[in-house]
Amino acid sequence: MGVFTQPGAGARFDWGLTGAAELGRVCAVLVVVDVLSFTTAVEVAVSRGSRVHPFPWGEQAAEYARRIGAVAAVGRRQTTPEHQWSLSPAALRTAPVVADLVLPSPNGSAISAAASATGMPVVAACLRNARAVGRWLRHQGYGTNDAAVGVVAAGERWPDGSLRPSVEDQLGAACVLDALAGVPGGLSVEAAMALAALASTPDVPAAVRGCVSGRELAEGGFAEDVEVAAEIGVSDVVPVLRQGYFAPA
Repeated sequence: MGVFTQPGAGARFDWGLTGAAELGRVCAVLVVVDVLSFTTAVEVAVSRGSRVHPFPWGEQAAEYARRIGAVAAVGRRQTTPEHQWSLSPAALRTAPVVADLVLPSPNGSAISAAASATGMPVVAACLRNARAVGRWLRHQGYGTNDAAVGVVAAGERWPDGSLRPSVEDQLGAACVLDALAGVPGGLSVEAAMALAALASTPDVPAAVRGCVSGRELAEGGFAEDVEVAAEIGVSDVVPVLRQGYFAPA
C-alpha cells in the first residue's frame, strides 16, 4: 500500500482530483468539499427535492441532460428568467424545483463524477451540512482502518489548470474532520493538520468572505452565494452519490 494513501488512519485528507484518485483506491467512502460552490449547490438542490447529477465542466452537459431527461445548470452569468438553474446556490434556492438537475463544475463536480465511477459512495459536504455528514459517516460505521473516510478538498484552479488550494475548502473539510475526530481509526497527520486550521480560525464565515475565492465571487456580483455558503451547520441533508446522482442518504 502506497504511503500517499495515508495508511493507518480512519479519516484521511487530500486535495483535488489527483488526491481523490489516490484516496479512492483504499477508502470506503469519499467526501468531496467544494464550498464555493459545487457542494453547497448540491446541498441546496437536494434539500429542495432534486436529484443532482455531477458532470465535468464542458459543453456536453446540456446534451447529457437531454439524454437523461434532466435540466442542465448553466454558468452564473448565463441564467435567464426562463432558465434559472446555475452553479449559484442563491439562484438554486429560488429556481423552480426540477426532478433531475445536471450540475457541471470544473472542480467538485469533476471529482465527484470520477470518484463515483469506481462504485464507492461519494458524499457532498459543505459548511452548511458538515456536522450532519460527520454524524452520518460515524453512524454508518466509517472511520475505521478497514472502512476509512477520505475527505477531499476540491480546491480551485490557476489559469494554467494547476491546483490552487483554497481557504474555504480547507475549512469545509476541517468541519467534517472535526465531526470525525473521535473515530476508531483516528486522523491521519494530513487530516489533523487540516483540522488545526479550523481551530485557529475564530470566525469561519468571515474567513470565507475574506478569502480570495469569496472576494472573487463578491466582486463579480455574487456576494449572496458567499453568504449562503458561509452558513454553518444549518442543514441535516447528507447528499450521497449513487447510481450517477446525489440524493439524500
